[in-house]
Amino acid sequence: MRFIVAVLLAQSVWAGVIVEEYKIMGEAKLRSSGTTVLQIRAYGRVEQEGRDTKKGRVEAGNWNLRTLEENSGWFSKSFRFQGTDNEKIEREEKVGWQDILSQAAGKFTVKDSVLYTAPAKPGTYTVEVSSTVGGRIVSEQIKIEVSAGEAPATLNTFAKEAPDTDPYRKLAERYAPFVAQETWFDIRADYLHRFDYDGDWDGDNNWDNLEKGSPQGYVYYAAVETSTHWFLTYNFFHPRDYSDNCITGTCHENDNEGVIVAVKKNGTEFGRLEIMETLAHNNVYTYTNRRDLRSKLHNVDGPLEVFDQTHPIVFLEAGGHGALGGGDRKSFFDAKRMKWKQNTGITYKYTGEPGIPKGSVDKEIGYELLPIYEHWWKKHQLGAAWKSRTFADFFDYQPFGNRPRPENPRIAGAFLGTKYSSHKARPFWGWFDMKGKAKKVINTGQWALDPAYSVFQSLTFPKTETWSLDYTFNPYLGIQ
Repeated sequence: MRFIVAVLLAQSVWAGVIVEEYKIMGEAKLRSSGTTVLQIRAYGRVEQEGRDTKKGRVEAGNWNLRTLEENSGWFSKSFRFQGTDNEKIEREEKVGWQDILSQAAGKFTVKDSVLYTAPAKPGTYTVEVSSTVGGRIVSEQIKIEVSAGEAPATLNTFAKEAPDTDPYRKLAERYAPFVAQETWFDIRADYLHRFDYDGDWDGDNNWDNLEKGSPQGYVYYAAVETSTHWFLTYNFFHPRDYSDNCITGTCHENDNEGVIVAVKKNGTEFGRLEIMETLAHNNVYTYTNRRDLRSKLHNVDGPLEVFDQTHPIVFLEAGGHGALGGGDRKSFFDAKRMKWKQNTGITYKYTGEPGIPKGSVDKEIGYELLPIYEHWWKKHQLGAAWKSRTFADFFDYQPFGNRPRPENPRIAGAFLGTKYSSHKARPFWGWFDMKGKAKKVINTGQWALDPAYSVFQSLTFPKTETWSLDYTFNPYLGIQ
């Protein structure tokens, strides 16, 4: 059953458009924790000097949605409607290129929908649409019936991993991130996945196999060591980088963002976590609680927030999955109160068991750690002997600063993917920081392949600081 609710408004003017009525379209009955897209359609007239008034559907103006009862559901951030919508929209008439540019801009800016997630508890819940018109609030309420019932079962393909013999495994577990993953309209695409979630190692079918593979939660890790520090890299893989307006370059198959944490050795078994750097769309962000560190290549973008004393909190945006510190002002997750500021989201924590979220809103879902060296690097090093379609965009690794390089510097710059854009997702040895490249300080691949060097370039340390740049263990650079 679908509902269409009309919200009658006094005349409100928005960019030459007079909105007189709103309609909300979506599902009226949901199961517990179920979701529906709520699309806002506006009707009214377009008045333009020297032209006849046009009446009908117009572009939606300013509107707000909220739930009235306590714990009565959540709304995602808004997006452009993704379903079939052939109803004509009346617009102001412009001349020549102005009209073309206006219509093109509209495709990017019109956000007329949200994803509503019902609460787990059955009942009837009220959603209110409101708008400020002529200095007063005009509102209308709708009812959504939520009944008991569970989501259809999802694939649980992967059994428990064999024991990890990596001597750095316990260190990786101790500092495994607490992940706050925002969700949007393509919910499954925002879940944490493993690369072979669909049962194979081909990268160019991961977009299409999203609903067929297992959505169990995994995070990849790598560890390297100097005499003064351990550096742990964590990778968050998603089968899709998506948006509400996919054009070439804005969406792509596969997505792999991540973080580096620097742990200072202090004579104890696990040392002390001091710095975290994150990657979001080829930009590095730096977080620390040390007040004696100053900006150098990068600024200090916020405090290093932790969960349960040792697990750094990481916020991952929906759609593009850029990683930020939980304490970053741009994070939609409140790392101090451990709750979402706005929008829908899932939180993951390390448990050693790959859990599956129940929907777009869930908390403390378990994930398993997978070693990058075993799962990705060894396959990559096989070269032509590795027959699956996994890697692409090979390049010669050329670090700045006369730093070490692997015996064979020819490495893969990306995972193979062809949907919307070709080969845009990168394993950590293909990551780059745009500022570091522009200033010729950190070259492609160097940020994560050589973290002792790259993190040291990010910040200004006290002159008395002991920071070794020589690895005692870095198998990616041939140092065993």
